[in-house]
Amino acid sequence: MKNWAGNIQWAPETVQYPESEAQIQQLVRQAAEQRRPIRMIGTGHSFTALCATDAILISLDHYQGITAIDQDTMQATVRAGTKLRSLGEALFQHGLAMENLGDIDAQSIAGTISTGTHGTGINFGTISTQVVSIRFVNGQGEIIECGPTQNPDLFKAAQVSLGTLGIITCITLQCVPAYKLALQNRKEKLEAVLTNLPDRLTQNRNFEYYWMPYTSYAWTKTSQVVEAATPDKVNVFNYWTEYVLENYVFQLFCDFAYWFPSQNKTVSHITAASINNIRKVYHSHKVYATKRLVRFKEMEYNIPAEAYQEVWKAIRKTVNSKKFNIHFPIENRWVKGDDIYLSPAYQRDSAYIACHVYHKKDHRPYFKAMEEIFIAHGGRPHWGKMHTQRAAELSASYPAFSAFLKHRHEQDPDGIFLNTYLKQILGI
Repeated sequence: MKNWAGNIQWAPETVQYPESEAQIQQLVRQAAEQRRPIRMIGTGHSFTALCATDAILISLDHYQGITAIDQDTMQATVRAGTKLRSLGEALFQHGLAMENLGDIDAQSIAGTISTGTHGTGINFGTISTQVVSIRFVNGQGEIIECGPTQNPDLFKAAQVSLGTLGIITCITLQCVPAYKLALQNRKEKLEAVLTNLPDRLTQNRNFEYYWMPYTSYAWTKTSQVVEAATPDKVNVFNYWTEYVLENYVFQLFCDFAYWFPSQNKTVSHITAASINNIRKVYHSHKVYATKRLVRFKEMEYNIPAEAYQEVWKAIRKTVNSKKFNIHFPIENRWVKGDDIYLSPAYQRDSAYIACHVYHKKDHRPYFKAMEEIFIAHGGRPHWGKMHTQRAAELSASYPAFSAFLKHRHEQDPDGIFLNTYLKQILGI
């Protein structure tokens, strides 16, 4: 088996597809009795070896859907294997939506929160902050429930757990009334974006931008809630720009840059030139996600929001001076701080910077240089993205690291949910 990017491969002894919580519990109890390791997989969209195992792999692809809706509190309880794409549609049928989302909707909801996945917007936390309760089967086969009032300390560990406390079975989400977003994509000068960045962050609901390496241009994405607007219909122009240009045409450019590395700068300039100014209005769950068919490897780091300008200056200088074998844009997003033990946004408002490399290329020189900059400014890696940090560095970055490890040991004392990679980053 391999993950979405193809950079991680493994051969599990068996793959199980339970269809109920009882079946999940039975599988865990059997594994615990036999001392056989278990790992879980959602969509395999993580770029690290979180899912890798040579023993038991459990997929919740056959365990999806909404189980309960409370219209008074606007809370929805969903099975852990539910994919974000289908979740958005299902919530919409009940007049509800998630408060904020990231730009990929292929993941399962359990995988999404377990890795600290996020969207953008200074008033919104990671997706884990939308969770109000979690139910899971721990390493002893017990069913555990936690939330803000029930096992609150354990809840802070379970909101971003890397799948090391147990197998999540159900998640209750705090939703909001369904809403529409007006999305504006623009090609802009990078200096203009940086000059008035504080205003863009405070005056827009969601803001992010991508810098095209070796160019002076950025692709900005801004969205605002609109009340009365009628959702747009997908037309030929939208289909061409959002699906064909950003995937099939870009794939051709990626292969060209792979075979002719000296043309990376040219490809980056062509990509910048092809950015179209687009405004569209859709229901929120159809605005956040972007189809990604071109495979890549990704490193993303969280840094303190106040360090952003200094970090970005160092990144631009390094990229422009080193001339790395890259042409993928660098993504920039912002997230509100939280109190979740292993959230990269723990106790700080944050900026996230994501670097991508075409999956056929060697990512190491570029990622090494970027990681050195991130770490020098207190960076914490996204748990689902590539990085080289291990337990010693991570424990120093997270004030609640030891508190998380205490809960992990209590819920899985025999470590059946650990693999080699997790032991390295957790120091077990």
